[in-house]
Amino acid sequence: MKKCGFVSLVGRPNVGKSTLLNSILDVKLAITSDKVGTTRNAIQGIYNDDDSQIVFVDTPGIAKPIHRLNQILNKKAYANTDAEIILFLVDISTGFGKGDEYILNQIKDKSSVKFLLLNKIDKIKKEVLIKRITEIKEKFDFDEIIPISAYKKDNIDTLMKCIKSYLKEGEAYYSEDDFTNISVKFMMSEFVREQVLRLTRDEVPHTVACYTEEYREDDKGVYVSVLVVVDRDNIKKMIIGNRGSMIKEIGTKARGEMEKFLGKKVYLSTYVKTIKNWRDRDKYLLELGIKEEDE
Repeated sequence: MKKCGFVSLVGRPNVGKSTLLNSILDVKLAITSDKVGTTRNAIQGIYNDDDSQIVFVDTPGIAKPIHRLNQILNKKAYANTDAEIILFLVDISTGFGKGDEYILNQIKDKSSVKFLLLNKIDKIKKEVLIKRITEIKEKFDFDEIIPISAYKKDNIDTLMKCIKSYLKEGEAYYSEDDFTNISVKFMMSEFVREQVLRLTRDEVPHTVACYTEEYREDDKGVYVSVLVVVDRDNIKKMIIGNRGSMIKEIGTKARGEMEKFLGKKVYLSTYVKTIKNWRDRDKYLLELGIKEEDE
């Protein structure tokens, strides 16, 4: 018997949820960037050691639902807050804002154990951290408050020990060989989208989706074809770049991440297509794997 349970990571966009998941698992499972809206799916990362199996769920950042896409992402985030433990991440370098307050009001009545994780402590001075912890303590009686740096892995060991202390023994949910619920095809499209987010301008991220149309293997390596979908022709031109320079750079860097993940030679092809208003059209949200049949 092992200590077992589900742990949800919630918080505003860009507070470090995906970085924390990757740090805990010591593998790049969730893509990261400094752009709001990077995470679009509830990704399960399965942590195994000798005495525990913990299923971490990285949720989309909760934001104002401007498009149908935002409504679906918020629904996914809220649907994954009924776990044994909720890790509520706050970017402590910017303080506790209205967005954090809104999310706290959504989760405070949940029966889950609630941890407040003050992320990015490496960006502020100790006296500022202490002051902000005191201010936040007055807002809600969290079961635990733990300052961390997900990027530098500061206090991650302390966090894991604390999580285990709240979990009960039981049967494992997955085999020890499993480490995620998502498919390899999905990961390939995410590696491309990550590079689009990192290499293009601020107006691009929300208008882009990626979909793996082909994935096959042979003795020579892995062959991957990824479609990049945008909602305007000017964004398409931006992603393609002058004489294809941008899409080439996106492909080169994405292929490098794929090869690290798969441990094999990857042959990647990418192309860009404009589908107007795809973020408000259920047909395309479904085809792109963002929306489920019953959503």
